[in-house]
Amino acid sequence: MQTFNPYLPSWEYIPDGEPYVFNGRAYVYGSHDRFNSRAYCMNDYVTWSAPVDSADNAGGIGPWRYEGIIYRAKQDPRADKDSLLFAPDLQQGADGRFYLYYALHNRPVMGIAVADSPAGPFEYYGVVEYPDGVAVGEAPNRKEDFSNFDPGVLVDDDGKVYLYSGFAPRKTARALSVEEAGYEKNHLGAYCMELEADMMTVKRGPFLVFPRAGDDRGALGKGYRGHEFFEASSLRKVKLPGWESAKYYFIYSSINSHELCYALSDKPDGGFVYGGVIISNGDVRPDKNNPEIDINVHGIKMDDTEASAYMGNNHGSMAEINGSWYIFYHRQTNLHQYSRQDCAEPITINNDGSIEQVEMTSCGLNTDKDGKPSPLNGWGTYEARIACNLFMPGTVMWFPFDHRLEPGNIPYITQDAPDYTPPVPSTSGEGRLGGTTTDLPNTPQQYIANFQNDAVAGFKYFMVDNAAHPLKTLTMRIRGKARGTVFVSGSLKTEPFAKLAIDVDSGNDASAWKDCAAACAIPEGKTALFFTFQGEGAFDWLSFTLS
Repeated sequence: MQTFNPYLPSWEYIPDGEPYVFNGRAYVYGSHDRFNSRAYCMNDYVTWSAPVDSADNAGGIGPWRYEGIIYRAKQDPRADKDSLLFAPDLQQGADGRFYLYYALHNRPVMGIAVADSPAGPFEYYGVVEYPDGVAVGEAPNRKEDFSNFDPGVLVDDDGKVYLYSGFAPRKTARALSVEEAGYEKNHLGAYCMELEADMMTVKRGPFLVFPRAGDDRGALGKGYRGHEFFEASSLRKVKLPGWESAKYYFIYSSINSHELCYALSDKPDGGFVYGGVIISNGDVRPDKNNPEIDINVHGIKMDDTEASAYMGNNHGSMAEINGSWYIFYHRQTNLHQYSRQDCAEPITINNDGSIEQVEMTSCGLNTDKDGKPSPLNGWGTYEARIACNLFMPGTVMWFPFDHRLEPGNIPYITQDAPDYTPPVPSTSGEGRLGGTTTDLPNTPQQYIANFQNDAVAGFKYFMVDNAAHPLKTLTMRIRGKARGTVFVSGSLKTEPFAKLAIDVDSGNDASAWKDCAAACAIPEGKTALFFTFQGEGAFDWLSFTLS
């Protein structure tokens, strides 16, 4: 078994991933987008889990198991028919139960649901409130009160409970207001609250730990210029071998939106120092000589037309799985920000606590026989949907939050059927839904649409072993109306090792997939595969085969 990015089935749209390991299984909690949606988070919460210490996962973390719907918006008494469940987070309380924190998109408070199992189902528990019973977010006479958004939760080793929340869009004046609450709430940055053991009542706070861009509050804002806090608070406590004490990592989405950054402290409730960018879903990174300028994976100074993948908001966190650390994040699909999918990449935490930025890949959670991160096999059939880079030079690569891009002049990832809800899971067997294949009939099929002149798709990485699996042919399965050549190389700066002649005319038959093949001579060892089309027309792309 191999594991790809995105690591869940192609028809599943979970962004804002918060990964945890409980009792030998990895669980991912997040929002739940709908395919071809009109807004964020249109579906109720679900969760997926996978074994992390089983011999079955040799070759990849998985298989992933669908645990079903774990919580519905309508379970919250403050919800109305239009309420949506924004990004959640979860922790296990001292009583052994699991507490899920969330914010409805049109309410300023932080809801809490509780379950006896990390797989749910969850029941409504209450809201985060002050000792007098007034909900945080509904106390206009309290100077420190604020509108809750994107919870991050940490139960420390000493049993203390910390809740983080905040929203700080790039503005110089007064920020957004929550009209539904009947009064304005400044979004000044990220806040921290210490909670009582009941996981609900504020014991201390809220107090600001990260100010917004343009708000220089001394040490709070030091070192963050160009990467200030925007949203997506998440906390992790890490203690590596050789460290005298643990470090607290605050992971967040910066004002650039497409990147996840981190800050470090030796305590959970303040003193965070900016560390850097962990990942960007545009696969761009700050220039070492000027951190306020980004460059793409090919070293080109970036503007909105030079990213290596379509950019939109980002949200995620870190987890240690089977001895390795990973960053979870999400990618954009379908020409807008409302159908996002969770991905993961291995990261390295250095002895000084620093984390170097990692690139987007297609192999993500894939592992070798020893459970260590590994490239994909350099042979076999791969779905085009696992492309980690997809772009056209000179084309705007940003998905605006309030509307869709037009499909006519860019390639994009989409699927051939409406949003899919799997049946309620049974209790028999592992992996009945997981990975890239599934035993469910007639599930939607994802593919790259509208691949046209100058379009580029990148897949990283593969381990080519010509002694064991000699490669002679590369085949693409496509449909549409196009004529030209697809050049395949290890990077955009190297000579192609395959040239596929494209001549396809599917007419009105959308199911008429056709194979186009060419000889290939891919070098031995670890390599990326970049496909570039030069020609006329456009085609949809389902898969490719190395044989």
